Amino acid sequence: MRAAIEGLPRADGYELIVQPLRYRSAPHLAAYTVFDDKTITLQIPEPFYPFGEVVHFGAKRLAAKGMRFVPLSEGVTFRTRAEVARFLYCHEWYHWYLYEVLHKNSSAETACDRFALHNYRRRVVTIEDARRALRRART
Repeated sequence: MRAAIEGLPRADGYELIVQPLRYRSAPHLAAYTVFDDKTITLQIPEPFYPFGEVVHFGAKRLAAKGMRFVPLSEGVTFRTRAEVARFLYCHEWYHWYLYEVLHKNSSAETACDRFALHNYRRRVVTIEDARRALRRART
C-alpha cells in the first residue's frame, strides 16, 4: 500500500500507519492524524468494493439577505485501494502541512479536502501545490 503514495510529499517526522477499516454497511473514507504521537493513520475499507463519496471542498456566498452560503461539492468514485490511500494521504498530509509547516490551525477540513481532491490522481505532488491550494488556485 505504501507504493500507492509514491510521488506524494512526505510528512517528515511522522509515522504512516495503514490499517483495514471494517465497516458495517458501506465503505467510506476514514483517516486521522495524531500530532502528539506524530502518526498519520489511513484506514482502507475491507473488504474493498468500488464506492462513491461526496467531497465538500468549499462554499460559495449567495446574493441574498444576510450571510447565506451554498456548499461546493464533487462526487468521487474510488475504484481501487490505491486511489483511496492517495486521497486519504493527501488529505491528512495537508493537515500536517498546516500544523507543522505553517503553524496554523489544522482543522481546515474543506481546505484539506480541496487539496486532496485536486491532487490525489496526479503522479507527483509538491509543496508548491500545497501553496497553490492555500490560494485556491488550480493548475
